[in-house]
Amino acid sequence: MTVVETLVEGLTLAAEMGWETWWALVLGFTIAGAVETFVSEEKMSAVLGGHGWRELGLGTLFGAASSSCSFGAVATTKSLFKKGASPVASLAAFQFASTNLVIELGLVMWILLGWQFVIADYVAGLFLIGLLALTFRYVVPDGWFETAREHLRSSEGVRDPSCGMEVDPTDDDVVELDTDGGTEYFCSESCKSAYVESQQQADATWRDRLLTRDGWRLASKNTLGEWDMLWTDIVAGFLIAGLIGAFVPRSWWTTLFGIGAEGTLTWVVASAVIGVVVGVVTFVCSVGNVPFALILWSNGIAFGGVMSFIFADLIVPTITDAYRRYYGLRMAAVLFVSIFVTAVVSGVAIHYLWSGLGLVPPAGEAGGTAPSGYTTYLNVAFTLLFLGQVYVGYVSDAGEEGTAETHAH
Repeated sequence: MTVVETLVEGLTLAAEMGWETWWALVLGFTIAGAVETFVSEEKMSAVLGGHGWRELGLGTLFGAASSSCSFGAVATTKSLFKKGASPVASLAAFQFASTNLVIELGLVMWILLGWQFVIADYVAGLFLIGLLALTFRYVVPDGWFETAREHLRSSEGVRDPSCGMEVDPTDDDVVELDTDGGTEYFCSESCKSAYVESQQQADATWRDRLLTRDGWRLASKNTLGEWDMLWTDIVAGFLIAGLIGAFVPRSWWTTLFGIGAEGTLTWVVASAVIGVVVGVVTFVCSVGNVPFALILWSNGIAFGGVMSFIFADLIVPTITDAYRRYYGLRMAAVLFVSIFVTAVVSGVAIHYLWSGLGLVPPAGEAGGTAPSGYTTYLNVAFTLLFLGQVYVGYVSDAGEEGTAETHAH
């Protein structure tokens, strides 16, 4: 097979995975946008100050509801931590849950890998959060977190008030908005539009938003904001997975995952460690990890290694560097080592738990797509929903602005 033929095969594989998961992505982002409309960051930070089980549970719940790309999740966590949320509730629970326990990741995982992986993701994810919480509560000195909070408050940059992403005001792509409190900066027009809409509805209760047209307009704009943050990761994930699946021979994977006899503790632990390392060096985050996880699973990594790989999205080099800038070098090292170790331990634990329950699929077997023949119908239906959200977020706003300018003249 020539290079061109292999390239075409890789792109075809990427396109097929994208086709299978399109409707699930639209559904997941739609739900995330709606939840973001009805749950504010201020309300979350107000109840996440303690170190107990209640704060841990609420941080996990808010994180799973506040779906975001890994970079957006880190930025929002930074804001919660700065405002007084405890390390347990913010850095352990919220940050991890908002990337690895979200509905769109679960839907894509269900389609590409199967329901066993979805449930394992939530069970192992909760276990990992618990391990992080114990580490931050009893191993890392409290003074280190206070130093990190002081470092954050003294070096805080500019962030998009809508999605939480850090922005550079000098960047030509940054969108500006002049307000009574000064100038706000946004990473995209959709985030700016969502912010303006949310400010107009600041006094409305979540029930008012839920029952009004304006509330759902804002939900559509928040959904588009989710797409703005994640589409590059998603496209990169599908392309990397497709191309590696086509170009890398199975013999290479067999060598990589051949440490220890299959089924032994050595093999499971090695798979988990390799999974985390591969997750770090591939730089792909959030939902974009799942297509690559399919490639790993199809080529012989242990079940627990798949989960460890997915959990590594919060310690890729760019995010670790963000930890350094936000919290200082020492806390960046703490977060990297803690997440690395707990991802490995959680992957090994879920492997043996699922093996004991008989829930590990046969090696390399994957796929839990929608009922046969329904993918096309679901994609058509959710494409119409997506186009409606684009219309609400962009076209209708442009029309209203034009009408307002006409009236002004």
